[in-house]
Amino acid sequence: MSRIGKKPIPIPSNVTVTIRERELEIKGPKGTLTTPIPVGIRFVLEDGQLRAERESDEYAAQHGLARSLAYNAVVGVTQGFTKQLDLVGVGYKADVQGRTVVFSLGYSHPIEFPLPDGIEVKTERVPAKQSIQQYQVTLTLTGIDKQKLGQVAADMHRLRKPDAYKGKGVRYADVPLKLKEGKKKSGK
Repeated sequence: MSRIGKKPIPIPSNVTVTIRERELEIKGPKGTLTTPIPVGIRFVLEDGQLRAERESDEYAAQHGLARSLAYNAVVGVTQGFTKQLDLVGVGYKADVQGRTVVFSLGYSHPIEFPLPDGIEVKTERVPAKQSIQQYQVTLTLTGIDKQKLGQVAADMHRLRKPDAYKGKGVRYADVPLKLKEGKKKSGK
């Protein structure tokens, strides 16, 4: 039995859950999300808790997945999710212009990144946190859909992956980066 799939999801009083045949619709103070229900899984709402149940052990692989998707939707419509990216490098910057983020990442041209609906971005300039002695720009992404937020962060990260020697590029703020050592000078 899936341990995650067995855990009930507490539903706050300001959240409404509508169970349809193949999807859950979850409405909260931050918005509305729909989550697909895999075949062989059904949801039961009782006593302010949402439980995922499976028809047989044949559907064990989807049991924990369905519960996690529903839980992420409940957290998303009540609290939301955030991710932070750091732009590290001389001259690396990002400007938010309406629903577009314009990056300057050391290429010969600026990169325009359109934001999908439901994702908001703030930029702030902060002193460098680590051994790199320069200022960096921190992008804070917020949204209610965890999957979409993670995909947007991954797409931004892919624009300029961190350099292995100096650490310059678009980095996840919460992921430590181990830098490689450069060439050694011979002592002759």
